[in-house]
Amino acid sequence: MAILKPFKGIRPKKEFVSRIASKPYDVLNEKEAKSEAEGNPYSFYHVIKPEIDFPDDFDHYSPEIYNKGKENFEKLFREGIFFQDSEECYYIYAQTMNGRIQYGIVGAASVDDYLNNVIKKHELTRPDKEEDRKNHVRISSLNYEPVFFAYPNVPALDEIVAGIVKNKPEYSFVTEDKIGHDFWVVSDKNLIKKITKEFSAITSTYVADGHHRTAAAALVGKERREKNPNHTGKEEYNFFLAVHFPDNQLAILDYNRVVKDLNGHSIDSFLKEISSSFDIVEKGNTAYRPEHLHEFGMYLDSKWYKLTAKKGTYNDQDPIEVLDVTILSKQILEPVLNIKDLRTDKRIDFVGGLRGLGELEKRVNSGEMKVAFSMYPVSMKQLIDIADGGLTMPPKVTWFEPKLRSGLILHSLND
Repeated sequence: MAILKPFKGIRPKKEFVSRIASKPYDVLNEKEAKSEAEGNPYSFYHVIKPEIDFPDDFDHYSPEIYNKGKENFEKLFREGIFFQDSEECYYIYAQTMNGRIQYGIVGAASVDDYLNNVIKKHELTRPDKEEDRKNHVRISSLNYEPVFFAYPNVPALDEIVAGIVKNKPEYSFVTEDKIGHDFWVVSDKNLIKKITKEFSAITSTYVADGHHRTAAAALVGKERREKNPNHTGKEEYNFFLAVHFPDNQLAILDYNRVVKDLNGHSIDSFLKEISSSFDIVEKGNTAYRPEHLHEFGMYLDSKWYKLTAKKGTYNDQDPIEVLDVTILSKQILEPVLNIKDLRTDKRIDFVGGLRGLGELEKRVNSGEMKVAFSMYPVSMKQLIDIADGGLTMPPKVTWFEPKLRSGLILHSLND
């Protein structure tokens, strides 16, 4: 059964929150983060991406980087910009995008749940990225950023949350991307007990976004317990910061593909090659967004095409073979374009659906890329089926939006 625990959150005073809040560390590169933080000493990028305070050629993985992040946060805390709640609380974090609201319960997830696979994953992690985040946690003794989890919808929890959010939020602001962020503090002990009890009936939670941060947080907790001869299991390092959303409130956007060349094919020979696996309909210059599973848009030579996978190219009974990214890889990328490894091949790139289909056209029309594929989004059911089966999704499949903002709440590993 899943464990969720209240904790003494470290958070900003409300008058500073909109200047502090930042996108997650991995959503933008150093140059973009430096630009967004320019002129704003409170920006949380100074904590989660402290390389922005160093010259461009400075080693991002040096001890000085991690120490600078800690130093920047300690300065904010010392100056009273941040403070720590005196009692253990839960928190509710609501995000509003295009009129749709998702309500997350902020609490401390369990390291044991991660190690015992109660917290289920659907992506592989890269050791270098894992180590980078682990170093931030080791040096600061803080979970700077929450991870984004999903759980099977529980009506009783929905009811509790609905009651809480009738009250005025502690924080309420809209970011430059027009996403609303509202945040409530849950200090009532009866409500805390109810949330903990209802959550304990959940058999599994799912990493939606933040596999590297999740692994780093859990594994540093494991390191701490192994170094503590008096370990009891109740220490705060046995828990890490997570925002849990009911699965029926979440939206996964499309995650599209662009490819640099046709692997020696002419346009005609390429279309002929793929016609054995797809029904192809020319759509002209109107961008085509797939409307159903096993449909694809393709932009090539200033034209859009609708591709429909033929029967026999997929297996709807298999959680991996049913994925459109699997069909695309097995029927086009591997056999026709000779792209075998999506993680390492430099001829392919990935474009999150938030950028729109115009971004695909732009990258092909510029000559940077030769062909683009628009994808039908993966569903939460597909993600859960894969995670429950202990399977791994192909790279770059899920794009959750909106992203959690960092800097609203932190969790200390120290008691």
